[in-house]
Amino acid sequence: MDDYRRELMEGDPEVFELLRGEERRQQSGVELIPSENYTWPAVLATLGSVFTNKYSEGYPGRRYYGGQEFTDGVENLARERACSLFRCEHANVQPLSGSPMNQAVYLAFLEPGDTVLAMDLSHGGHLTHGDPVSHMGRLFNFVRYKTRPGEAGRVDFDELMKLARLSKPRIVLCGTTSSPRVDDYAAYRRVAEEVGALAMADVSHVGGLIAGGALENPFDHGFDVVTTTTHKSLRGPRGGLVLCRKELAKAVDRSVFPGLQGGPHMNAIAAMAVALRKAAEPGFREYAAQVISNAAELATSLIDAGAALVTGGTDNHLIVLDCVLAYGMDGRAAEETLDAIGITVNKQVIPDDPNPPLRPSGIRLGTPAATARGMKEDSMRELAGFMTAALERPMQPRELARLAEAVAAFCAAFPTPGVPRM
Repeated sequence: MDDYRRELMEGDPEVFELLRGEERRQQSGVELIPSENYTWPAVLATLGSVFTNKYSEGYPGRRYYGGQEFTDGVENLARERACSLFRCEHANVQPLSGSPMNQAVYLAFLEPGDTVLAMDLSHGGHLTHGDPVSHMGRLFNFVRYKTRPGEAGRVDFDELMKLARLSKPRIVLCGTTSSPRVDDYAAYRRVAEEVGALAMADVSHVGGLIAGGALENPFDHGFDVVTTTTHKSLRGPRGGLVLCRKELAKAVDRSVFPGLQGGPHMNAIAAMAVALRKAAEPGFREYAAQVISNAAELATSLIDAGAALVTGGTDNHLIVLDCVLAYGMDGRAAEETLDAIGITVNKQVIPDDPNPPLRPSGIRLGTPAATARGMKEDSMRELAGFMTAALERPMQPRELARLAEAVAAFCAAFPTPGVPRM
């Protein structure tokens, strides 16, 4: 047992037991929430390092505290690696997570009341894309566009262009949190150019797939700003990146600090540097491609078993099921049923969902975490079988217990990165 684990076990056995419980859960079940993943042991080690102890308000070479030679070094390394990986001119690595990352961009380039054109939440957008319950939705005027009904989750860009000309946004924002379709960056860029707006992409879900070459890079289509979290498909620590053209760098940096945040979390930035190096290795490209392949196989297998996919398939790492249509249950009931057999998904609104957010019609699932454990297409077919059996028999405890044992036995063949064997 590592020294830090022994110290925790002896010093705080209650927290230690909860930690052990989470380790057992991660090992014996399958994580299919598309925004979750397993990071590398080196990332976990860096998160628990002495960089945790250091305040570093400011930026490399311009800090407000002394003793910064090593924090400057690690932040510069993270910035350089981010620029290289995403082929951009500037990277701010200080945002604490995805929400402040996007808020920093809005506050850098907008005045209160300015307009942003962004995806509607139920059609795949994110809370930080201006949903009315968010503070950003109260501060700025978000005009929300939707996907086309019956068109497998795709955007009508002729209609989007009309909406842009009418609303005159300062930012045209693309990027989703629950859409199984890839963004047409060239089309979004044309809309932004037409109305003189900044082209912004939030690629938090697919950042790792872009870094791994499995999906297109918005910067290859002339985007001005790209944001991404560093966990999810990138497999790093929890944090955010704001990537941009060099002309926008000063405004972005001032918005992050001192505009929105104080001291950055240097342990997370150091861990981010580690993850960005891992993402530049050939093995990560193989991983990214496998994530896409696994999602396609899982979608096909679920459809073959009678599932109703909101978009009829997937182009990326995630899938959204309409559980009311296929199984006669809402998404919360489906989530709880799958939890009972050791498969973790999340309840999810579907486009123009008539049900409330805590009891929506769908569930969302994805393949980044399962792929990180070494699962491939044959494993996806098995998972589809487990899921279908459970969702078709949600109120049969004996059958669910049998399926839970089968899922645990299935998982035993796939080590969980960074989690010690029980």
